[in-house]
Amino acid sequence: MPTVVRMPEVLANATEAVIQSWLVTEGQEIKVGDALAEVETEKAVVELAAEVAGVLARLIAEPGATIAVGDPIAIVLAPGESDADLDAEPPADPAPATPDADPDLEADAVADPDSAAPVLEAASQRESAPVRAAANQQTAEPEREAPPRVSPDTNRTRLFATPLVRKLAGEKNIDLTTVTGTGPGGRIVRRDLDRLAVAQPAAVDAPAAEPAPPSTPVVADGFTDEPLTGMRKAIARRLTESKTTVPHFYVKADCRVDALMELRRSVNEAAAVKVSLNDFVLKAAAGALVEVPEANSIWNDTSIRRFEKVDLAVAVAVDGGLLTPVLRGVDRMSLSVVASTVADLAQRAREGRLKQAELEGGSFSVSNLGMYGVSEFSAILNPPQSGILAVGGAAPRPVVVDGELATATVMTVTLSADHRVIDGAVAAQWMAAFVRRIENPLAILV
Repeated sequence: MPTVVRMPEVLANATEAVIQSWLVTEGQEIKVGDALAEVETEKAVVELAAEVAGVLARLIAEPGATIAVGDPIAIVLAPGESDADLDAEPPADPAPATPDADPDLEADAVADPDSAAPVLEAASQRESAPVRAAANQQTAEPEREAPPRVSPDTNRTRLFATPLVRKLAGEKNIDLTTVTGTGPGGRIVRRDLDRLAVAQPAAVDAPAAEPAPPSTPVVADGFTDEPLTGMRKAIARRLTESKTTVPHFYVKADCRVDALMELRRSVNEAAAVKVSLNDFVLKAAAGALVEVPEANSIWNDTSIRRFEKVDLAVAVAVDGGLLTPVLRGVDRMSLSVVASTVADLAQRAREGRLKQAELEGGSFSVSNLGMYGVSEFSAILNPPQSGILAVGGAAPRPVVVDGELATATVMTVTLSADHRVIDGAVAAQWMAAFVRRIENPLAILV
């Protein structure tokens, strides 16, 4: 039975996204997990992976088009099916879909928005023939964006580039008119900018009488108004929602990390993959979640969902904001696998090459600002996750050992917790389990 592929909610609370480019063609056989398209969101460009296997029968969404979450973008035929299965239409339908039909109208014919598994027959059973006929009479064919062309009057080329490409080009002073696009129809995509070894000179300023485009900073006497990017808008919306709807509370602890830092030096002397202090922190956090499973949960409106494995989100700073890719099954990973996985996710996050699934899920986050010289801070929860650990820098501090004043390397950590899910006693138990692992680091390795 044909399956309609829909635009997923690539990032939490996203309402729309842009198909930057298709990585497959019609008639191509695909497997579960194959990359179908590069999707541009408010935060990054991610790869959309196939969730079903079969033959890609139709590409409904045009590259560069903004698609609402849940709208159809492609149709996949199951193994053994043919175009005959796709084109079949109940007799009651006055306008059966054909391979040459308009993609938007074809999508309406084959997709049932209320069904989790859209099929050709569902739409006709939901809608009467007179209603469909009236709708078809009132529906005009949507205007399609033409490929790049040259105007005979002005001899100027119409420029096609995605919003993210225009933003990056502005930041790097790249003149897009000098860039050759390799995307569909000659569209300029991000990989075209990545191929440039040297940024192009900035474009000539527009005349004073011409209003500045929305992406241009407005400079006045004593200040500059920098327009909001899609990522900054998403961060503002999500964090405002978190702080106004989630009851945060905080638990802070100081960890002595001298033994941990010595163990790290020993591990790095023998290991092929170098591990960081943050890799130990992730393993300690995962171990504490296993020991205190009540903390490995999320708020689910009508229930509290408790997880059997530990998936941790790691905050990664990128240009203009941050992303939180998720490590799956950290409790079962070795320290070296954690190190290599985090390095890979962080690199691809900065390059805008994360996949959709890598930004979803997780019950807990870790945010480390210690490398910036921050001694301690409190982080804001990332709903629906119920905990986030803010990690400060490790530095020598005075401590009391057996009644004597001494010096030790101390790292301050702060747990932000959702009080709807985690009570104070549970948070304290989790923090004690975490500190115990950090101060006795061999427990992290076994």
